[in-house]
Amino acid sequence: MRPDEISAAIRAKFPQVKEEAGTNYIIVPKESILEVSEYIKNPPLSFDNLHCITGIDRKEKIEVIYTLYSIGEHYGVTIKINLTSEDLNIASVSAIWKSANWLEREVYDLFGVIFSGHPDLRRILNPYDWQGYPLRKDYSNPQLIAKPRL
Repeated sequence: MRPDEISAAIRAKFPQVKEEAGTNYIIVPKESILEVSEYIKNPPLSFDNLHCITGIDRKEKIEVIYTLYSIGEHYGVTIKINLTSEDLNIASVSAIWKSANWLEREVYDLFGVIFSGHPDLRRILNPYDWQGYPLRKDYSNPQLIAKPRL
């Protein structure tokens, strides 16, 4: 299945889903992530592998990017969710794809995105008492100020 066919199949079921011009991204409203995820995991699309979840800080918004692959069908799709800086909450897809458990924890730890319904949302890379979210553009942490060597 070609990327335009995958996108058309998803948009036929979910008219609120958009394509980003000039890319292979499918933009899903955050309110629809669970419903779209359930649909694309099962036949006919069969995206059984959630390969990656990552974030991108664009200052005015945080993008959450999901990279999915169908092992049996040999094709992939990339989904983007745009979150405003004032509302970084999105539903967890960890009940749909088990790999989301650690991937969502990483995005939470580095960007501060809250995955509602996650079974164990806590830091995974930084110490539990770490202040802030290191991959945010507005991040500053006094713990990182270099001290002169003696």
